[in-house]
Amino acid sequence: MKKKLLKLLKILVISIIVLASITIATLYFSLNEKLPKGKSGQEADNFALKIQKAVRHEAFIQTDYIQWTFRNKHHYIWDKKQGLVTVQWDEHTAYLNLIDSSKSRLKNNTISKSKKEKLLTKALAFFNNDSFWVVAPHKLFDKGVTREIVTLEDNTKALLVKYASGGTTPGDSYLWKVNKNHLPLTYKMWVSIIPIGGIEATWENWTTTQSGAYISQQHKLLGFGIPISNLKTWSN
Repeated sequence: MKKKLLKLLKILVISIIVLASITIATLYFSLNEKLPKGKSGQEADNFALKIQKAVRHEAFIQTDYIQWTFRNKHHYIWDKKQGLVTVQWDEHTAYLNLIDSSKSRLKNNTISKSKKEKLLTKALAFFNNDSFWVVAPHKLFDKGVTREIVTLEDNTKALLVKYASGGTTPGDSYLWKVNKNHLPLTYKMWVSIIPIGGIEATWENWTTTQSGAYISQQHKLLGFGIPISNLKTWSN
């Protein structure tokens, strides 16, 4: 009886693994897209400038502080001018120095050095990812970024942005789709943390913040919401 039960469990486990593998393979081949080819040059740069005008980039540049909560889990106050970020999650609080990482620290200074380094690395990874969902349209001309115009199947134009450096996962690419006023609607992603290329996320619920910057407060990815809450911006 015991041998039969073990045999049935083995068959069940194998069946689940096979079914999961088939499902993953089906999703990959049905959803995966190749990175499109575009054309770099002045047209692409002008398209990017129009996007930045739509999101009021000049007001963003003049913004000293940005505060937000990402997915109701990670809480931030970012001093853009000084390159300082306070990151809070679970029971942890980290004070990141983006200019000189040796000056980054934790609120709790009684933990071991190895755990401190792991938590600071995690806090920086959180910030690099979560801040991108807030300020990505303002990073189109960052160092190491290239821009290309892509013509879509409906003959509209989109902007392909490639990040050769910076952040936690350099090499990521994003294809921005915009409305007639060049305000971002969605972007498709080719990123290292997602094995399927071309997954699309929305940029919705735009709001004018206290400093005048225009920021999206809601994204949707594969049907799941990514809310940006507790959003505030201000200048000295």
